[in-house]
Amino acid sequence: MAEDREDAVLPPCGLYRTTTRLGQLPAGRLVYFHNHGEPAPGVYVPESWTQNRVNFSREGIPIPGAWWASTLDPVAPEGFYRVREEFHCCEKRCRTFVVDQLVQLAYTAEAEPLVFLPEIIDNQFVLPEEGNKIDRARVRCLAPLKLPTSSSSSQDHTP
Repeated sequence: MAEDREDAVLPPCGLYRTTTRLGQLPAGRLVYFHNHGEPAPGVYVPESWTQNRVNFSREGIPIPGAWWASTLDPVAPEGFYRVREEFHCCEKRCRTFVVDQLVQLAYTAEAEPLVFLPEIIDNQFVLPEEGNKIDRARVRCLAPLKLPTSSSSSQDHTP
């Protein structure tokens, strides 16, 4: 294995898909990478989901070095997006997402993107419990919205 240099650059903190096994954590999993974790940089795995957003474990898995972090595959942040280019969820064309439609992007534990279609029901903004899996390439059809985010509880979505 390649040796790490002390000045090796780690990727930024954020959502990633693993491409290399790390102990019991297989390749192809959604993780949150922290480049400044305690006692060392590491990854955090999904524990649960709240309103289609992932809650990560509080205990991270330290990475063996910057070489391993370089194998992480970045994924788009979870959140609300605007459809900027019409697309279908899959080759069967089960659902069409139209330009300027509001959607919520989330992920499965296997880092597969899911798109949820929020609705206004009886004057209430409602997030559905089921979404549509889409190919990662279709995420490019989405433009992130800028929304303020805060937490009213001690449980954050990211470590």
